[in-house]
Amino acid sequence: MSLTTKPTTAAKVDTQAENPLKALTGFGQSVWLDYIRRDLMSTGELARLIDVDGLRGMTSNPAIFEKAITGSADYTQALGDLAKQKNLDAKGIYEHLAIRDIQDAADALRRVYDQTKRRDGYVSLEVSPYLAHKTQETIDEAQRLWKAVARDNVMIKVPGTAAGIPAIRDLIGRGLNINVTLLFAQDVYEKVAEAYIAGLEDLAKRGGDVSRVASVASFFVSRIDTLIDGKLADLIKNAPGSADQSLWRGLQGRVAIANAKLTYQKYKEIFSGGRWESLAGRGATTQRVLWASTGTKNPAYSDILYVEELIGPDTVDTIPPATYDAFRDHGKPRASLEEGIDAARKTMLDLPRAGISMKAVTDQLTEDGVKLFADAFDKLLAAVEKQAKNSANR
Repeated sequence: MSLTTKPTTAAKVDTQAENPLKALTGFGQSVWLDYIRRDLMSTGELARLIDVDGLRGMTSNPAIFEKAITGSADYTQALGDLAKQKNLDAKGIYEHLAIRDIQDAADALRRVYDQTKRRDGYVSLEVSPYLAHKTQETIDEAQRLWKAVARDNVMIKVPGTAAGIPAIRDLIGRGLNINVTLLFAQDVYEKVAEAYIAGLEDLAKRGGDVSRVASVASFFVSRIDTLIDGKLADLIKNAPGSADQSLWRGLQGRVAIANAKLTYQKYKEIFSGGRWESLAGRGATTQRVLWASTGTKNPAYSDILYVEELIGPDTVDTIPPATYDAFRDHGKPRASLEEGIDAARKTMLDLPRAGISMKAVTDQLTEDGVKLFADAFDKLLAAVEKQAKNSANR
């Protein structure tokens, strides 16, 4: 099956050869798809991806929904019908469309949820990016969307901003499944993991069932190299005679993977010891690290770089369609996540020697990420409003 072509022209998978995507489960990694569109469910393609590729979940965001809604005729009738409801603005129309898709995807993934005993089988829906710096509003919207979707195997996406972290603890404490998005920094990841554990403890104190709560921490990868490689390229260009040339060149394309590998080491440390074991004894499951932004931006790098180098147990990789197809075609799975840990530490130590602050980089990426999601939401709502009017007038 190919996600970069229509279902009717989908490429055949050689069922005699081992499917690299499906093989990832043997390394303890779950493959999720960073994409959603209505015909994935209506044509049965999602069910085929589950069977053929071992797909175990899906993620969405405003940019993905904008492409789905504007890139097909699947939503034309629904847009026209919803446009006639005078009480719905563009955001209300979008939510009706998105919730329907999320529900259908969750229903298709329910068998994965049951087979994996609630470890996988999730589909994610994001709170409005306009709320990224508003704690109570995030809590309120997350609860509203959770109730509207009404599926055990949905995750509500909440950004790991300063305002989002207390919302995460609150929502976990209420028993919601949360996908924490927009994570770049190791220290922020630690705060998110702490919020998850504290939220479970809050839930347990209230008599809630911690075994029914699931969460992932979505750690963004390729965007880090994109920003840092740009800074390194400027240094290389502007100081051609510098003795640091080899240092700068040696860091290109290495920081994102090093940062991710060291984050996974923190995951193993956090989810061990007496405090965690007490929750695990009640049936709680770890908040897995989810690798996000795994599409390669630099054409000089392998098109599957950020998938192939981050394979390890108790992790999730949410993969965009082109990268998903590429890994199925020529991926070579191996237990790569814990390779070269000492080299990863050296890479992170070399970065300030090169004159680049990782904190400044991750702060900028978080701020830029919030803006990019908000801009995508603006574009989505404008497209929904335009298409709804056009559909209603037909």
